[in-house]
Amino acid sequence: MIGTIIEYLKEYGDISFRESHMNEVDSLVLCQFAYLKFDGMVPQAGENAPSVKLRDLAEHPDHEKLFADERYEKVNRKLMAAMLAGKRYRNMKINCYVNIIEKEWETQFSAVTYLLDDGTVYVAFRGTDETIVGWKEDFNMAFLSPVPGQAYSVKYLNQVGGRLHRPFYVGGHSKGGNLAVYSAMNCRPEIQERIIRVYSMDGPGFRPEVMQNSDYDMIAKRVEKILPHSSLVGMLFEGDMRFRVVESRTFGLLQHNPYTWLVKDGKFVEVKDIYEQRKRMDNTLNEWILSLDEQQLRTFVDTLFQVINASEAEDLIQFTAEWRKSMNGIIAALKEVDEQTADILKEVIRSLFEIAGERMKQEMSSSTARLKRKLRIQNKTGRLRRKS
Repeated sequence: MIGTIIEYLKEYGDISFRESHMNEVDSLVLCQFAYLKFDGMVPQAGENAPSVKLRDLAEHPDHEKLFADERYEKVNRKLMAAMLAGKRYRNMKINCYVNIIEKEWETQFSAVTYLLDDGTVYVAFRGTDETIVGWKEDFNMAFLSPVPGQAYSVKYLNQVGGRLHRPFYVGGHSKGGNLAVYSAMNCRPEIQERIIRVYSMDGPGFRPEVMQNSDYDMIAKRVEKILPHSSLVGMLFEGDMRFRVVESRTFGLLQHNPYTWLVKDGKFVEVKDIYEQRKRMDNTLNEWILSLDEQQLRTFVDTLFQVINASEAEDLIQFTAEWRKSMNGIIAALKEVDEQTADILKEVIRSLFEIAGERMKQEMSSSTARLKRKLRIQNKTGRLRRKS
């Protein structure tokens, strides 16, 4: 049966990690789970407090706060329910949670550590969340090295690796995948030696000079980079790093959503390569970025986020929801930049609205279903009244 990570958990959730060790699909499960808001429920990295079990989170008085990310609220609930249903994850221990948002320094960084029943550890870096700060830090990777989140990731991995003397995995989705690779190739050698595998799930790559100044060769054979069929994010600065491509149940940039990746027989459904048209667009974007000097890149990123900030939205969910107001600001801003920059800006903004459009479509579908149920109840009630 072909399904997603939810179906994978239903089918294989009763097989412990002692019986079957960590695999690529488990990695995506744990990377997605890192998006949940563990604030106040999981001990922080510097506390040296006892770990909490997954089932403890479900029973926590504030457990509803776990699902504060509106983008994936419903599917995240299904994910946690499926993880709790089987012995593979039910008793998994969680610790060393960090969640930092610094608007002044344009930084969004979050990480969490899972202790598995086979004695291994999985260090998961959260990808880009719904905050505007988080998305700008992604774009800052075009010209800053390291961005603050990358520096935090090395500090975090050294801290956790120094505290937990076990073999471990490192991974993340989206920006989290970039942080996983960056921290693994820049952490202390004695910690690097204990890394079993590094998973980058549709995570962006690195500018050439970053790879040259880091110790990538020491971990290269342990890096598993996995991209969906129509990847944009994961193909940013993609150079010498090998990658595998998996099929998705949707199209375009919406494939960045981990819940769309297809799984069969406990493995991802693989395809040969990125769509040719998408690859050409990715290569064009990368060539354009690398052709600009630092000041030109700063101007591009600042212009993009001036447009977003002009909407006075608190996050990208609000920005895309109030699309009429946002679009007026975009049109005005595009008149002030050169044609090539304007074209790239249009592509980025279009991507944001494409993702938002899918979310709005899902919401409309849910609203329509609720309305139909309400009408059925009203009609049934009316028939009963007429009979009486």
